[in-house]
Amino acid sequence: MNDRHVGVLGARSLIGECLLPLLLGAGWKVTALSRQSMVSNHPSLEWRQWSADGKDVDFSIGYWISLLPIWILPEFFPLLERCGAQRVAALSSTSRFVKVESSEHWEREQAALLAGGEEHLQDWAESVGKQWLVFRPTLVYGLGRDKNIAEMARFIRRFGFFPLFAGGRGLRQPIHATDVAKVCAAAVGDVSTSNRAYDISGADTLTYRDMVVEVFRGLGRRPMLVPVPLWSASLALSLIRLHPRYRHWSVAMLERMGQNLVFDHTPAARDFAFQPKRFVLAPEDVPT
Repeated sequence: MNDRHVGVLGARSLIGECLLPLLLGAGWKVTALSRQSMVSNHPSLEWRQWSADGKDVDFSIGYWISLLPIWILPEFFPLLERCGAQRVAALSSTSRFVKVESSEHWEREQAALLAGGEEHLQDWAESVGKQWLVFRPTLVYGLGRDKNIAEMARFIRRFGFFPLFAGGRGLRQPIHATDVAKVCAAAVGDVSTSNRAYDISGADTLTYRDMVVEVFRGLGRRPMLVPVPLWSASLALSLIRLHPRYRHWSVAMLERMGQNLVFDHTPAARDFAFQPKRFVLAPEDVPT
């Protein structure tokens, strides 16, 4: 097994965009699997089309990072076995805890999928003698490609204000995609720790309201926050969802503006020197 060769599933994702340069800069040879044919301009990066069953595998890679939705990862267990995987680090989400009691059934289903994906990875790895790691980031943002801060910025840019429910008092710990990528890169080759899950969060713990204010600042705009009482949430939401981009907004999302969603990343800091950055939006983090 090449000790500096890593395979990446989901390499075209936001985290993947941040991860590949880190791995290459650290001297890894990277095989990135994609649904579509891709061309690499780096001598240590190879893009390959994949089939989940692994029947066309003609390479051996011991270390793997999965950035796929974790409930999809079990489809790739045959591929991982065929290529001789020994250690697999996978992304999940703290949503497995946050959304488990959501008022929206589809969010509860998502939480169940996340939990089930983690359990399947652990069961598979232990049954075939592989090492596994799971990382659960909090609210991910970065490069204007995320579905959290970037969506908030688009709303503000389009409408000039942002609605706040429950005063926006709930605590948040936004984490940059680069920090998620860094802990994945640090962990995949560090075999001293394995077979456990880590919550990873940003350096700052701030209220939802303060997080929105920072987005206004990142856009160079004066904050305009419109308080909306929860009793009128359904009416306000029906108006917001008239815009196609915000059809996925739900009452549960609004309810969470008043909930504390705080997770301890001390174990990741201890085991992988995880040091996330503070929540300050750079120009590249704001969608154009």
